[in-house]
Amino acid sequence: MLIFKQSFFMLYLLISLLILLPVFSGFGAAVNRYIHTTVTGVAANVLTGMLGLTVTFTLLAFFIPLSVWVEVFTVIIGFSLFLYLKVYRDIILFFKVQNFWFYLFSVLILFAGSGFPFILDHFGYYVPTSKWLAEVGLVRGIANLDLVLGQMSFWHILQAGFSRFTDPFMRLNSIMAMAYLMYVFEKKAWSHLILFPVLLLFVQSPSPDLPAVVLSLVVLNEILSKNKSHGWLFTVSVFAFAIKPTLIWLPVFSLLYIVSDSRRNFKTFFGGAAIGLLFIVKNCWTFGFPVFPVQAFDFGFSWKPHPDILQISSETAYRKTFDMQFSVAEIKGFTLTQLMAEWLSLPFPKGLINILFILGLLIFLLFCVLQKQKVYWLLFLSIIIKTVLVLAFSAQYRFFLEVFFVLAVVFFYKKANNSQVFIFSTALSLIILLMISFPKTLQKTLPNFRSGTFMTGLSVKQLIKPATFKLERFQTHQIGNLKFNIVEAYFYSFDTPLPAITPYAIKKYDEAGIFPQLKGKTLSEGFVWKKLSKTDQRKLKQIIQKMNLEKYGR
Repeated sequence: MLIFKQSFFMLYLLISLLILLPVFSGFGAAVNRYIHTTVTGVAANVLTGMLGLTVTFTLLAFFIPLSVWVEVFTVIIGFSLFLYLKVYRDIILFFKVQNFWFYLFSVLILFAGSGFPFILDHFGYYVPTSKWLAEVGLVRGIANLDLVLGQMSFWHILQAGFSRFTDPFMRLNSIMAMAYLMYVFEKKAWSHLILFPVLLLFVQSPSPDLPAVVLSLVVLNEILSKNKSHGWLFTVSVFAFAIKPTLIWLPVFSLLYIVSDSRRNFKTFFGGAAIGLLFIVKNCWTFGFPVFPVQAFDFGFSWKPHPDILQISSETAYRKTFDMQFSVAEIKGFTLTQLMAEWLSLPFPKGLINILFILGLLIFLLFCVLQKQKVYWLLFLSIIIKTVLVLAFSAQYRFFLEVFFVLAVVFFYKKANNSQVFIFSTALSLIILLMISFPKTLQKTLPNFRSGTFMTGLSVKQLIKPATFKLERFQTHQIGNLKFNIVEAYFYSFDTPLPAITPYAIKKYDEAGIFPQLKGKTLSEGFVWKKLSKTDQRKLKQIIQKMNLEKYGR
C-alpha cells in the first residue's frame, strides 16, 4: 500500500518526465531525419535527442553558462519539433499498446527515482559539477580547484542544462531508465529486463554508470540484430565512452563490427570521430590532458594540475584496487600471484564481484567456442581489451559492472520467456526497493558496503517531490587572489556556494605546498596553481586547524 501511495503522489518527477520525454523526442526525431538512420522508434528518438543536446550544451558551455535561458529555449524548441514533426503520434500510439508490466516497471522507476541519493559521488562530484556548468560553464583548469571536477562528464553537462526548472532535483537517470524501458518493450528485448532492477540503484542520482550501461546494451542489441546503421551505432558508442571512459570496449566493439562488414562506408565514422574530438578538447580544457584521469599525451598546458596532486590521485586509484588495504610500496612488492589472490579475496561484496567477473569471462569464452559466431568473438576481444586497460590503471570492481549486463543480454538473447522475465524482474525490483526504503537490515548485513550507510529510507516528502539533502554550512576564506568556501563538518561541498573546495583538497594542497589561484579576475577565466608563500602557508594551516579539516579524508 505504501509503495502504491508513494508512486501515485510522486508528481514532481512525473512532471519532469512529461516535459523532458517530448523535448528529447523532438530533437531526436530531427537528428534522425537529418542523418537518415534506420534505427527507428520512440526510444531511439529519445536517446538520439539526448546525444544531440549533450553535444550542443557542451559546445555552448565553452562560452556561456548553461543558465535558465538556455533551458527555456531548449524546452521551447524541443516541444516545437515534437509538434511540428508529429512525434506525438508515435508516443501516443506506443503508450496505448503497452501492457500492465510496462506501467508497473514505470511506477517502480518513479518510486526509486524519488528517493534520497546515496551514491557518494552525488555529493562530491555530480552536484558540484552541475553547479559549475549551470552557473559558470566549462572552466579552463578547474581541476586545479578540485581535481575531481576535471572530469566534467558529458552526462553531467546534459544534466546541468536541465537543472533549473525541468529537473532541479537531478533525476535525469530516471528519464534515461524510462527511455531504456521503452526500448526494451518496443524491441521485445526481454533479456534486457533480467538485470534491469539493478539500475534502480542509480536513478536517484545522475550517475554516468546508468546511461553508460543503457547505451552499451542498446548498441549491443542493435548489433546482435544485425543493424546496418553503422554511423548511428559508432556515434552512440563513442558517446557512451565520453560519458564513462571505462566503456572503451564499446567503441572498439562497434568499430570491429563495422570494419568486418564488407559494406562499410568510412563516412560513418564522422559522427563518432567528432564526438571523440570534442571529448578530448573538453578534457584538455578542464583537466589539461586528453582523458581524465590519465596523465598521458602532455601538451604542456599551463593550467594542468600540479604533479604532486596528480601523483596522489594516481596512487589513490591504485590503492583503491585493493580497497585501500595496502600502501603503494606494498602493492608493488606483490608477485602477480599475490596480486590476483588479494584482488579476488577483497571483503564482500567486492571480492565476490571480482570472482564472478573472472568466471563470467571464462563462461563467455566457452560460449564463443560453442556458438562459433564472429560477432561474439569480436565482443569477447573488446571486453578483454577493456579488462587489460583497466587492470593497468585501477581494477576497481565498479569498473567491470556493465560487463555483467552485457553477458546477461548475450546469454539469454532471444531465449528469455517474457512472462518469466517479468515475474523475476518484478520480484528482484521489489527486493531492491525494500532494501533502499528500509536500509537498516542492509547496513547490518553488508557493513562493508559504504553507500549502504548513507541510505536513509523512506521520507514523507517523497510523496510530492524527490527527496534531497540540505546542509548549507560553510566558511569563506581567501588565499592569494582566490576567495573560496569550505564546507563545515562534512566531506563534500554539494550545496556550498561557488567556488567551493573540499576539505580533502585543502589538505592535499597544504601537503604539496601549492594553492589554486584565479587565472584572471573572474571564475570563468579559469584556474592555475601557484606555490604558497610562507605567509599563505601559515594562513592555510590556520584554516585547517580552525575548521578541524584533518579528520576529513577519502
